[in-house]
Amino acid sequence: MASAERGMSAPPEVVFNTAVDPNRMSAWLPEPLWAGGRPATEIRPAELTAHWQAVGDWTAQIRVDPADAGGAWIRLDLTGGTADRLVDEALADLAQAVEDNLQAG
Repeated sequence: MASAERGMSAPPEVVFNTAVDPNRMSAWLPEPLWAGGRPATEIRPAELTAHWQAVGDWTAQIRVDPADAGGAWIRLDLTGGTADRLVDEALADLAQAVEDNLQAG
């Protein structure tokens, strides 16, 4: 399993809703986890956590926590294939998707 954490200057709910939006998953999740528009297999909005399970050994779990000044702190656990190489890239891509979401709305 590979893990990464980072802060974002967006409200936790915006980060979480962007992460679990089926229309935005392909922007940040590794392809095996979103192929075919597959939604998260478990979403817990009250805890701001979600889990994805793909065929094979790919899994992802995200947790979003409040951070200082109204921002968010995100932890991503990723397993499968080249997870070690992709976990930091996936969080960077999620940050971009959150920024795009904020600019669009």
